[in-house]
Amino acid sequence: MALDAGLAVPGTLITYATGKIVLFSKDRDLVTGAETLKLDTFTKIAIANPQTAPYGAAAVEAMKALDVYDSLSPKIVQGNNIAQVYQFIETGNAEIGFVALSQIARQQTGSRWIVPTDLYAPIAQDAVLLERGSDNAAARTFLTFLNSADANAVKKEFGYGTADEQGH
Repeated sequence: MALDAGLAVPGTLITYATGKIVLFSKDRDLVTGAETLKLDTFTKIAIANPQTAPYGAAAVEAMKALDVYDSLSPKIVQGNNIAQVYQFIETGNAEIGFVALSQIARQQTGSRWIVPTDLYAPIAQDAVLLERGSDNAAARTFLTFLNSADANAVKKEFGYGTADEQGH
């Protein structure tokens, strides 16, 4: 990380948004809520690799919090990243999966359940001012802008939580 390597200006690290996970299917009737995970209406559920992908780790946390992870474990297909999970669902290689809300926020097709953020740790989207930009007024202004009302409106529209929200 830039801070650990001494490449960032101390005190400039901000979380400007938080990612949200959603259980998604291209089938418009398949996902109805948390209860979908307890039904035997699908054979494959896709998640991103929880060892390397924050959205995959969040999916595992949510399934464990809902006490369905052990029963779903044999049905899990793992993508390398959240984009591959979306591809699994779109191609029909998995009927449902946990994707980033930002991937489908403006999509009108399929069915979805936005997973409550109290079921998984925050997926922080961070920014920091690098030392090489420490004298750059535009860079400092951009960091300030990232948590402005205008920027927050855009983040919400595209499926992200904002720094001004309670909790996650």
